[in-house]
Amino acid sequence: MTNLKDQLKADLTASMKARTEVETSTLRMTLAAIMNAEVAGDEAKELTNEQVQEVVRAEAKKRAESADIYKDAGRTEAETAERSELAILERYLPAAMSDADLEQIVDQEVAAAASSGLTGPKAMGGVVKAVRNRAGAGADGAKIANLVKSRLA
Repeated sequence: MTNLKDQLKADLTASMKARTEVETSTLRMTLAAIMNAEVAGDEAKELTNEQVQEVVRAEAKKRAESADIYKDAGRTEAETAERSELAILERYLPAAMSDADLEQIVDQEVAAAASSGLTGPKAMGGVVKAVRNRAGAGADGAKIANLVKSRLA
């Protein structure tokens, strides 16, 4: 399997040759974010594939939030641009877990917490942690927290 960062660089080169401006600028910004993450802290380090994936996920989340803000403000042109950048970034992320699968995991973990005597809001932290461990990177943290909160209420 090739390194995700190398894949991003190769795709950047291909998009530059194909002269696709949106893809080129999106990949450049993503690679810049990865480089910033590598030099953040006391000393520079090479990011693992999982860490690079987290940076790409953070960039995708920024695009989704920006698109929602633009939509609320009635700026459809800016929203469309953000959504197209988001679509490019989503190619490098694992497939998102379906809502039904996520709800099933949440229900199982809530039941496990209840069987060990944890109920209500004080069980939320442990249940969210267990769900995140089982769901992995394919689930949104805010969605997990909202589902757990509604099940524990």
